[in-house]
Amino acid sequence: MDKKIEKNVSEKLPVLRRLAAKYIWWKTPDEALQQPERVVAQVMDIGDYDDVQMLAAQADEAYLREVLVKAEIGQYSARSWAYWHYRLGLAVPGQIPPMPRRRIALVSEEDSAQKDKDVTPSPHHSIL
Repeated sequence: MDKKIEKNVSEKLPVLRRLAAKYIWWKTPDEALQQPERVVAQVMDIGDYDDVQMLAAQADEAYLREVLVKAEIGQYSARSWAYWHYRLGLAVPGQIPPMPRRRIALVSEEDSAQKDKDVTPSPHHSIL
């Protein structure tokens, strides 16, 4: 993460500590603050109006953009994803980037051919 952005986050620790306690309830604030971007992403996704406005007012927009761009699978609802892309100027109407999604590793042709061999039914066996 950018050093300027890290400094910005460390200056906001008192605010993030309170938000961490509220939005990352399954961890202690100290544990949650080891990954401040997760606290911020959680507030961006499920934060109440006041907490979102406080975060937006105190956090650098560059940091919020970085948190959004580096989002992990499942961190944002579709509604929050769209909202933050518009709010941070990362999208124009109707052109929101796709949400992060799980990728399946490609299989080599050799592996694929072997799998096809493994599942090809014998002429002596019924498929049913």
